[in-house]
Amino acid sequence: MADALSEVLKSPGAFALRSLKAFRANQGLLLAGAVAYYALLSIVPLLILVVIVLSHWLEHALLLDTLERYLGWLFPGQAPPVVAELARFIEHQEVLGWVLLGTLIFFSSLAFTVLENAISIIFYHRVAVRRRHFLVSAILPYCYILFLGTGVLIAALAAGGLEALGTHSIDFLGRSWSLDPFSGVALYLLGLAGEILIISSVYLVMPVGRLSFRHALIGGAVAALLWEITRHFLLWYFARLSQINVVYGSLTTAIAVLLSLEIGATLLLFGAQVISEYERIGGPDAARAPKPMRTGRA
Repeated sequence: MADALSEVLKSPGAFALRSLKAFRANQGLLLAGAVAYYALLSIVPLLILVVIVLSHWLEHALLLDTLERYLGWLFPGQAPPVVAELARFIEHQEVLGWVLLGTLIFFSSLAFTVLENAISIIFYHRVAVRRRHFLVSAILPYCYILFLGTGVLIAALAAGGLEALGTHSIDFLGRSWSLDPFSGVALYLLGLAGEILIISSVYLVMPVGRLSFRHALIGGAVAALLWEITRHFLLWYFARLSQINVVYGSLTTAIAVLLSLEIGATLLLFGAQVISEYERIGGPDAARAPKPMRTGRA
């Protein structure tokens, strides 16, 4: 393990280039497009399920504020209209019947199935040796939805406490110091830590076989760092340069959300590729160039 880390630190540029070549060979952008498309179909049903369940324990205002804050990390600049639709659904959730509930559960699991297949291609060296039982693959999305709902509940409670703390101040050296800056920094760090842990949990759960938490954390940190840079760029781009609302009109939110999901899925899969290449260091095929994935006979 130490030898692999020392090799990466010795030549990080070469490791990054090798990961990029392997990602390209695995048709990473094509896989990311499929994940983003099914994520777009799944995200609304998933959010509706989370809102329905958590609205029984949390105040609607606190729940929606928490979702808007953290959806802003996933959909830069587009969280308010998404949360507005969720708020309207809460007001009319009595229309939810068993058929609609089953439909929501089914569609909310689609993205996980596609993501599992995409990561299986990146971790082909694992799948070739060991395959996951189909029942595990069938149950896995719903267990993960439960995990995400629990995470949102914890984040909402923590965010509520930090926001309440920001309204207070302390007296020190004869001056009154507001805790609002501390609250803002703590909320950002909480969101960043949650982002890294959620991405790392994807790498722990999705690949076949047991992946070490250290490897998953490496991939999660890489993907989260790249996404943070991209997210701030998208916020700046949508606020200053983009004419997307002029071009797409009423479809603006859907197009912007799909673009964010496409970029996010690309970085998520690239983080998995980083883990895969890290695992190959010191192995028998470590020096072998990535073999491009073909979709048909040339």
